[in-house]
Amino acid sequence: MAVKFEEVEKNLQKLTFEVSVDDFEKAIDRAYKKNKNKFNIPGFRKGKAPKAIVIKNYTKAVFYDDALNDVLPDAYEAALKESGLDVVARPEFDVEEIKDGEPVVFTALVTTKPEVKLGDYKGIEVEKVDYTVTDEDVDKDIESVRSRNARVVTVDDRAVKSGDIAVIDFEGFVDDVPFEGGKGENYELEIGSNTFIPGFEDQIIGANVDDLIDVNVTFPEEYHADELKGKPAVFKVKVNEIKVRELPELDDDFASEVSEFDTLADYKADVRAKLEEKAKENAEAQIQDSVVDKAIENAEFDVPDAMIEYQIDILINDMAQNLSYQGMSLDMYMKYTGQTMESMREAYRDRATKQVNASLVIDAISAAEGIEVSPEEVELNLVDMSKKYNMELDKLKELISEPEMDNIKKEMVFKKTIEMLANNAVVK
Repeated sequence: MAVKFEEVEKNLQKLTFEVSVDDFEKAIDRAYKKNKNKFNIPGFRKGKAPKAIVIKNYTKAVFYDDALNDVLPDAYEAALKESGLDVVARPEFDVEEIKDGEPVVFTALVTTKPEVKLGDYKGIEVEKVDYTVTDEDVDKDIESVRSRNARVVTVDDRAVKSGDIAVIDFEGFVDDVPFEGGKGENYELEIGSNTFIPGFEDQIIGANVDDLIDVNVTFPEEYHADELKGKPAVFKVKVNEIKVRELPELDDDFASEVSEFDTLADYKADVRAKLEEKAKENAEAQIQDSVVDKAIENAEFDVPDAMIEYQIDILINDMAQNLSYQGMSLDMYMKYTGQTMESMREAYRDRATKQVNASLVIDAISAAEGIEVSPEEVELNLVDMSKKYNMELDKLKELISEPEMDNIKKEMVFKKTIEMLANNAVVK
């Protein structure tokens, strides 16, 4: 393959490569087979017209888009490998004029990895992080477990108090007109949870079962529904039921129900040990973050904008995937939160910038120190992954593609390098 590249500007290269006449003709054949049922040509049943007849009636260009999309990925990967360029963002492709009997020439504007001039990264001074676990921390953790195991009971001899669950019917009105989404029946509202419009829950306090009350509120200016932003509203509310959570007694029985221990004392000791381990991990993570931040600060490099934009793409795609697991699309999320794609991208910019900076500097340090991972280290990591996903090790290995394995190794080198920086830091 004939491959050329020339610098357009700093960290931006124009890569030129081609696909042979034979390879492109094969792609045309595949495009014909894929699309032949779409053509209606007199004298032939649908999908039965030979390729030459289709081309005569529609021209060969009718297959170009599919053929180009077919050959481009492999051709680009081969060109990258031959050029040796380290590309760090999504390329911009273009194709020159397509002529019969001549190779198809592609161009790609590619952003390349910037050079990093490292400063001091060993012996960096960082502040010691205290990870002491107090009795209050232990009690707070146990109280959260008690809360999750609370029993909900109905009360009918008093009015609503903060912390109660009020079961209500409601309907909202703006200018005496009901609005969409403002009605609910037998809704369980925890008073003090701040899940409703500010001021709503406070006005339920003091109401008794079967009371009918008017709740007057004003929608926030940043409310997701444009037609309700800043509008005063009245909710007609009926209290159907009052519920409270009864916490279990803090005793040995409770400990045996929520843990593997028979006594409260043993359960508390285990909670403390786990909190101390977690606090130690958090302290180590904070030290690692501080060391990386200072290594970045001491280095000199220019980050191409395309790298930041590409990282933002990755973060948003990850978010969209996580939302899909919850049955929600990204468009739905933006509608409910009142965000736009522009505002979301801007919200991710600082995080993306920090991740790109860290990646560039840590990669440079890894190269300078010759940090690698051994086959034994990779195997141990895969064993841990198989346990985490409850999967046979051999099955896991079958599912991991070569690019995915490369990413696993890169992530291991990344972590190993950060651990090296933290181990060489001066903790004061």
